[in-house]
Amino acid sequence: MSGFGANIINEVRHLPEFRIYGQVVNIVGLLVEVVGVQGAISIGDHCQIHARDKRLVNCEVVGFSGGNALLMPFGSLDGIGMGDRVEVGATEPAIYPNDSWLGRVVNAFGEPIDGKGPLSIGETSYPIRRAPPPAHARQRVGGKLDLGIRAMNTFLTCCKGQRLGIFAGSGIGKSTILAMMARYTNAEVNVIGLVGERGREAREFIEDHLGEEGMARSVVVVATADQSPLLRRQAAYLTMSISEYFRDNNNEVLCLMDSITRFAMAQREISLSAGEPPTSKGYTPSVFAELPRVLERAGPGTAGQGSITGLFTVLVEGDDHNEPVSDAVRAILDGHVVLERAIADRGRYPAINILRSVSRTMPNCNTAEETAAVNRARQLMATYEDMAELIRLGAYRRGGDSEIDEAIHYYPALEAFLTQTINEFTDLDSCYRMLNEILDTSTPQQPEAAPQAGAPQSTPVLQPAAATPVGD
Repeated sequence: MSGFGANIINEVRHLPEFRIYGQVVNIVGLLVEVVGVQGAISIGDHCQIHARDKRLVNCEVVGFSGGNALLMPFGSLDGIGMGDRVEVGATEPAIYPNDSWLGRVVNAFGEPIDGKGPLSIGETSYPIRRAPPPAHARQRVGGKLDLGIRAMNTFLTCCKGQRLGIFAGSGIGKSTILAMMARYTNAEVNVIGLVGERGREAREFIEDHLGEEGMARSVVVVATADQSPLLRRQAAYLTMSISEYFRDNNNEVLCLMDSITRFAMAQREISLSAGEPPTSKGYTPSVFAELPRVLERAGPGTAGQGSITGLFTVLVEGDDHNEPVSDAVRAILDGHVVLERAIADRGRYPAINILRSVSRTMPNCNTAEETAAVNRARQLMATYEDMAELIRLGAYRRGGDSEIDEAIHYYPALEAFLTQTINEFTDLDSCYRMLNEILDTSTPQQPEAAPQAGAPQSTPVLQPAAATPVGD
């Protein structure tokens, strides 16, 4: 049977056995109140309103009030009035993905938006909202996943099935680092969710950053910032459902979502419209209940399945890394990567602050030699950062402290190691070899001039600001 014939049979098989209708009785803001559907729908179900211009408006059930259902539209409410007919859709919104979805771009409903024709329909239904595998049935986190980025591969090693958050303010390079991972990772499948993305940047991300090589093994879900909060929220759910399909088919999946903060903002808009009271910085309690339900869907699968390695960007408001969403996400995930504006301002990309970033699978996934090299490099950078202001002001003279002198010697090479362009790829083995080559270089001889009289050897010697500065 041809693929077209099989798709028709699948469509017929998925049709509901009967239809249920209600009626619009009230509209307030973005909420539509519907009567006559009691007992037929629940929270999260989808409905269609038959507008007076014969347009169908998709809606989702977000609450109940006085025995009536409260619906929120996925689009505009123009043309909808009192008495309009409401058709109850499938009780469990779902998609039917298959392997042919690779290389495609879809919207929050799983419909193609790349102009390449219709999508094939798979045999198995995957609900938009799906519970993660039971905790006791899940496998352990697997071996290392090569992300192609030196700072990540060495200092923040990611394992298969791990979940990491990328925390950054706006304009620091979150999308760029995601594109590098998608292009260079050795994961078999990428599923990329652009939630609340700028419309202009969606195509640029796909064509310029991701490229043909990355797109060939990727599925991209797009819901732009101008779309309704329901669509932005559903794009996150859909991203996880597609990831689960490929995981269940024994693939190693890299799930990238930009950003989980915009998902939280969409949930906040929905909750506030439904009458839920705000709590922390305007976020409603349901936001913090919904975050783990989404994030926990990533991770290792059960026996015979692959895993979903999740990397979720977190847009920190006002560069405050302790704001409510950042705090909640950091507590759920298995590590956090901090992109810092000060590092980006001095021209080092990716702007990862390795001293503030943590991968919770380290050092268990490393050999003793790898752990020793990473710890030594971290110690050198920490020592330099502690004295950075004095060094840049010229208030420190070499010879005052051997540890600081060593940090000054290695710092330029370590900064160069952490700097990487979007078109540059470095595999895991090469990353550790390069780091060891940097650390194996000998430290220059200390100057013969002794420290100031009475100063212990371990104490930095501070000089007036007019002294010759030491470059960083």
